[in-house]
Amino acid sequence: MSHSPAAFPTARLRRTRQSNAIRGLVREHTLTVDDLIWPVFVRDGEGVEEPIPSMPGVVRRSVDKIVEAAREAADLGIPAICLFPYTDPSLKTEDCAEAWNPDNLSNRAIRAVKEAVPEIAIMTDVALDPYNINGHDGYVRDGEIINDETVEALVKMALAQAEAGADIIGPSDMMDGRIGAIRTALEAHGHSRVMILSYAAKYASAFYGPFRDAVGASGALKGDKKTYQMDPGNTDEALRLVCRDLDEGADMVMVKPGMPYLDICRRVKDEFGVPTFAYQVSGEYAMIMGAAQNGWIDGDKAMVESLLGFKRAGCDGILTYFAPAVARKLAGE
Repeated sequence: MSHSPAAFPTARLRRTRQSNAIRGLVREHTLTVDDLIWPVFVRDGEGVEEPIPSMPGVVRRSVDKIVEAAREAADLGIPAICLFPYTDPSLKTEDCAEAWNPDNLSNRAIRAVKEAVPEIAIMTDVALDPYNINGHDGYVRDGEIINDETVEALVKMALAQAEAGADIIGPSDMMDGRIGAIRTALEAHGHSRVMILSYAAKYASAFYGPFRDAVGASGALKGDKKTYQMDPGNTDEALRLVCRDLDEGADMVMVKPGMPYLDICRRVKDEFGVPTFAYQVSGEYAMIMGAAQNGWIDGDKAMVESLLGFKRAGCDGILTYFAPAVARKLAGE
């Protein structure tokens, strides 16, 4: 600290806490609707809004309902949504070919939203787990997650999403070399404006459980993801991964999960000064919602406090399932 406060009573640090007006004047960090990306789950069908039991208040939506959600988000001032598909089990294969099908759920949703709500930015997920019969983010051979062939598949997937109109590609797979390969392919195919928000420091976490229910990957997953997602005990490695992904062409980087890894967010922002995001993942959301529904905490206050913590840790934005609720709260609704 560059300056120590004077001795009491010359310094009464409570003076600047005495009213809401004064607290607002001296507040160091604020949360705004511009900080929010809303993750949404798309499934097949029409007119479908299917509740996800492990994520109270979150649903899987058919494409027409995704369009309605995008309009809701835009009307609330939320700048971006992120699409995650719930793929029919019959379409999950060893070769994951549905991942780059131009007419898969994600790509149909991208086109529909772009036509109906062109002002909202669309982020996508690039990983094979929604399409993989093994539930892994990469190809599996003899129990091993294969890196380089997976990257080739991810490139095809990213190009299909860019062709459909995605604004932000979100590689969440944690394979080595995928950012450089995707950036090279995007440039070569005329998609120089498409951004990459890399899941650069994605940890092998217990907090993803409800999400895997949401995308139907829980039952399919064989083994764990510890050979490609990060060890929760490491921090220096996260900086190496972020540095590599920036060198390979990432425009923005993400830390995932969020609240258990706020120290990583701070280190990344301090070290690189680049657009830094965090994902408040399904398990974090479910804990807050579960406690609120039991009357153990004030859900609205915990929601805002948790998101403000990301801003305080240096994040420029947060992926959160709370996005519509917090947008309404910030607007005074």
